Amino acid sequence: MASITDKSLLSAELEEEEEEKEFQQLLLQASQKIQSSVPSPAEFKPIRPFPGFCLKIHTVSGEKVFVNVCKSPHIPPPADLTNEELSCLIESEAASNFRIPMSLGEPHAEVDNSNNGCTAYDVTINTNFFNKMEGNKFLKEFFITIVLEGLSEKYNLDLTNQDWRILKNRKFMGSISEQNIRTKSKLIIQEMESSESKEKASNVWESSVSESAATVPEYKIVAEPSLSHPDRLVAKICLPKMTSVKSLELDLGEDRIVLQGCPRLYHLDIFIPYSIVPEESKAQFHKETKILTVTMPVQRPLLLS
Repeated sequence: MASITDKSLLSAELEEEEEEKEFQQLLLQASQKIQSSVPSPAEFKPIRPFPGFCLKIHTVSGEKVFVNVCKSPHIPPPADLTNEELSCLIESEAASNFRIPMSLGEPHAEVDNSNNGCTAYDVTINTNFFNKMEGNKFLKEFFITIVLEGLSEKYNLDLTNQDWRILKNRKFMGSISEQNIRTKSKLIIQEMESSESKEKASNVWESSVSESAATVPEYKIVAEPSLSHPDRLVAKICLPKMTSVKSLELDLGEDRIVLQGCPRLYHLDIFIPYSIVPEESKAQFHKETKILTVTMPVQRPLLLS
């Protein structure tokens, strides 16, 4: 009887071990699926901006704040509008469609001319836009209003935008340091065996295609919704020569799409008219229609950062 009891206990232990192995395997598979569904983190590159002008302002509580407005060719420019066009846009319901790309740096503690502590913020904009703004009082005042709103929102500041002034003998408070700006994010492409949409490429695409190596594929980008500032952009890219996503590389920047189909099948490098959120974007390749669909959430208007 003792021998039979021992075999029974051993059998139960083996069954528990097998169940534990199956559980761990299922857990590993689930973890891999979750990891594969998360987009790669955005890539950054350091830039060293050039000084422009220094803005002095106070918070409602009386704290002294300096805003270093800098310039760099690595920041994209906003749309080139005249004063009349900008004025009409501001007064219209489409005001949110106009944004000024900028990089808002982290606050840094400084000491002013009176040896009192203060806080400085670095704001970097496109060099050409900065030069245009310097000779345009209306545009400069509009830009400063946007900057103060952006700093207030990002760092929870209570700024009074009535008493600001530009320092005459100082272009920068503190020292110029590097800033990291987001460049692109590699996107994991989900491969679909079948597609709900059976639309033909000839009815969809707007660009032209050649039969040479490294072809620029046909594509179409749609803003949704189309009547106001969109919540997202949907790009449909026709890739008739592709059989699998394994040889596709898709990089997204805040205003750029870069697609490579290896080996030298396709190359697409385009700028888009809105600032997107690369790390929240998704891509699907439908094997039947050979269509790559990229869904890109759009950032809130006015600020790039």
